[in-house]
Amino acid sequence: MIGGGQLARMTAQAAVGLGIEFRVLAGTAADSAAQVCAGTTIGDHRSASDVLAFGAVCDVVTFDHEHVPGVHLAVLERLTSVRPGREALRFTQDKRAMRERLGALGVRCPAYQPVTGLAEVLDFTRRHAAGRGTGWPVVLKATTGGYDGKGVWVCPSADAAAEVLSHGVALLAEEHVAFDRELAVLVARSPAGQGVAYPVVQTVQRDGICREVIAPAPNLDDDLATRAQETGLRIAAELGVTGLLAVEMFEAGGELLVNELAMRPHNSGHWTIDGAVTSQFEQHLRAVLDLPLGSPAPTAPFTVMVNVLGGDGDPYPRLVHVMAADPGARVHLYGKQVRPGRKIGHVTVTGRDLPGLRERAWRAASWLSRGTEEPVPELPGPAAPAVAAVRVRTGFRRGR
Repeated sequence: MIGGGQLARMTAQAAVGLGIEFRVLAGTAADSAAQVCAGTTIGDHRSASDVLAFGAVCDVVTFDHEHVPGVHLAVLERLTSVRPGREALRFTQDKRAMRERLGALGVRCPAYQPVTGLAEVLDFTRRHAAGRGTGWPVVLKATTGGYDGKGVWVCPSADAAAEVLSHGVALLAEEHVAFDRELAVLVARSPAGQGVAYPVVQTVQRDGICREVIAPAPNLDDDLATRAQETGLRIAAELGVTGLLAVEMFEAGGELLVNELAMRPHNSGHWTIDGAVTSQFEQHLRAVLDLPLGSPAPTAPFTVMVNVLGGDGDPYPRLVHVMAADPGARVHLYGKQVRPGRKIGHVTVTGRDLPGLRERAWRAASWLSRGTEEPVPELPGPAAPAVAAVRVRTGFRRGR
């Protein structure tokens, strides 16, 4: 796996149980995965020599991020199996290419336009003002390199847009969608064409960072859930994805709009470690190695995952308190240097009482971050029942 972050760290843990010799190309020995993976090579994913030397001794190369240059991948594909391949990864590396390809497939996305100057942004806002009186705010996105809110700007005015344009990066202007809530569907596809879809989840974003994931998304219409899973599986097949594909969506007025794609394990799937028959990390390994895929079925009516963000000092001294206060909460820390707002771990709880699960998960995560309790934020979208034994659509499919 190229990349030494927490995704590689958790994939390494899954590899142990499968008896897979797992290697990581990490930037430094302090990287999250490098701390726990014996087969670590230190190198730069932007360096052709480092990438090719690492990949040449591997049967399969996969990724914990999308930032390896395509020119390096083109050469690497001549040496070994690269999954997902360069042609698929292009649609996560270039947002314009992704939007154009999804549009050609008839997949509904927010309206967009490449922009290079303020006049084009103003033209875009005028053309997309129908029905709401104004085209503001407008979303400007860097076509390459963005993640966790970086490279995305919600601009309330022309002055704000002009400031973003002054950065000199290639941009897309997108309509600001008045969505009801944000959803995500995680699917896996193997080279043999087998595919599975996990339950659709609800994600809660704050400041461009995913803070909470609820699986399955509460009160989601069965038909809409099926449509989301089918969309994910279709995109994976049409784009030639091997491994995991995370599709982030907006639910707006009973319709779905695709916002982002990721071809790797994803934050929206961390809940699967403790809440699904097969974790996303094991599933990704099964998929890229062309092994039979595991069941994506949930093991509890609800699973709530809350990210632990860097806050007030080292979280480890507070870990004993969290473990003692809630023995049923599962804590995953990544061994990362603490910086304000940085993802340094996550907490997962499972059960039936969704409000109670959310309270427990937020309490544990906020205590690890700051040593205080953070109020549980209001959940966007339809209210979830206090206690529910729900029928979950797992979307387990063979031969897709």
